[in-house]
Amino acid sequence: MPHILIDVAVHQPTLAQISEIAGLTVDRVDPPEERARELPEQQIQEAEILFCTFPPTNVSAMKKLRWIHIASVGYAQLFGLGLPEKGIAATNARGCFDAPIGEWNMAMMVNLARDLRGMIRNQDAAVWDRGARFQREIRGLTVGIWGYGGIGGETARLARALGMRVFVQTRHGVARRDNIYAVPGTGDADGICPHRVFRAGEELQFLKELDFLIVAMPLTPATEGLIGERELKALPRHACVLNPARGPIIQQQALLRALDEGWIAAAALDTHYAYPLPPEHPLWRYPNVILTPHISGSSLSPHFSARLWDIFRLNLQRLANGQPLLNQLTAAQLAGL
Repeated sequence: MPHILIDVAVHQPTLAQISEIAGLTVDRVDPPEERARELPEQQIQEAEILFCTFPPTNVSAMKKLRWIHIASVGYAQLFGLGLPEKGIAATNARGCFDAPIGEWNMAMMVNLARDLRGMIRNQDAAVWDRGARFQREIRGLTVGIWGYGGIGGETARLARALGMRVFVQTRHGVARRDNIYAVPGTGDADGICPHRVFRAGEELQFLKELDFLIVAMPLTPATEGLIGERELKALPRHACVLNPARGPIIQQQALLRALDEGWIAAAALDTHYAYPLPPEHPLWRYPNVILTPHISGSSLSPHFSARLWDIFRLNLQRLANGQPLLNQLTAAQLAGL
């Protein structure tokens, strides 16, 4: 069995299970850190498996490395490492955040539809207002999900359960998702939830009937700035935009203009253009914007550690049995395509 180097916070029950596997060598970086830094060569040079958030800056010294498992869904930290050319497999944490981010998406749609921010302002000012704008339903409305991985699938499942129409925009359509980790009972592995699917070149048609647009794709060189003035103007003026993915997928100036000039009705943003978002940033001051500090799904989610380590444990079994790994990233993905 291989030598494993672990540079993430430990989930003790799963580590105990792994440590009982005969012949397995497990070494831990103490303390683990969520940043790239140089690690002692004597500690990394024998490792065949690396479990981390960011590979060490001297990862090239890991001559025996054959598999990296990262503790994040985004994988930009693996760009430029030439892993496919070196025969090194890479897997990520897809599936860990599907449930909490799916719930965030649903919560934000309800909150925006009922103008929760307006109700809270009224509460703070002791204003009794039973206006119709606080009583809207999302049943019967159309949500468009741009990108259709695990988060998109779980959002679609929940949206359909609440009576919404689900439109999906993807480059290549919706297909069955095999060898991808999912919490039992969540998601859309068979790709049956969308009412309509739009492909590359059909973006404006996808956008024109939406009540809500949810960004659900990774940030890559191909998706950075993908949503700009043209796309935001294609939305109906009553539409709301939700971004739990990555801030720069939506062009910042186009988003600000959309809010200033009324191209869209409102937004809920969990991902941003700076961390932390500075107090002087204009997004703080819109009464029709809900800002959350990148908490829709994070390593502080109560089930994150158990799910992350479950993927790793299952993949150790698959590696030993010669089966495909869960969540394995393709060469195209690792190239940012």
